[in-house]
Amino acid sequence: MRFLRILQSTTLLSVLLAALTVFGQVETIDARARGTSTQMGADFDVKVTINQYSSSEDRAILTAAFQKGGNDELAKALSKMKAVGRLSLPSTVGYSLGYARSIPTPTGRKIRFITDRPIAIAEQWGMTRSEQYSLTAGEIDINDQDKDKSTGVLFPAAKLKVNKDGDLEFELFKNPWKLTHILDWSKGTK
Repeated sequence: MRFLRILQSTTLLSVLLAALTVFGQVETIDARARGTSTQMGADFDVKVTINQYSSSEDRAILTAAFQKGGNDELAKALSKMKAVGRLSLPSTVGYSLGYARSIPTPTGRKIRFITDRPIAIAEQWGMTRSEQYSLTAGEIDINDQDKDKSTGVLFPAAKLKVNKDGDLEFELFKNPWKLTHILDWSKGTK
């Protein structure tokens, strides 16, 4: 009986420690998206929550999908991936992030994320051109030395393509949104 209690206590402690480890990895970044060009003057709040960063295996899956069938296969592969976080936008339930990566920079780090974009019923019904832009992506450059210099960009409706030089680039349905007032809650907001 005593052995069973010790085993249960040890198991409970292991589960709690694992939960704390996962909880400690959650990263929340708030930003203000500001319209550019034709969306000038419009702005809204954005929240990016990352529960874990994607693995190199996830990256290989996405690369293979894109090589197999371009943007459409990439979007399908993203929709099948386990969510690594969430992108919250106003007036929506938000999007599950399919892929997120953190890249060290001399002043901090760059966070890149991409996910398949839910296509609205009106887009499908009207067979609009926007339906072809099945991805949402973004990049946040966190400057740990000067928080005011942190910047970012959000591509709400995009598709990935290979340009004439053979480089990957995003083609956008409209203009990118500039991310400002970036607060990385996991690092504090000094």
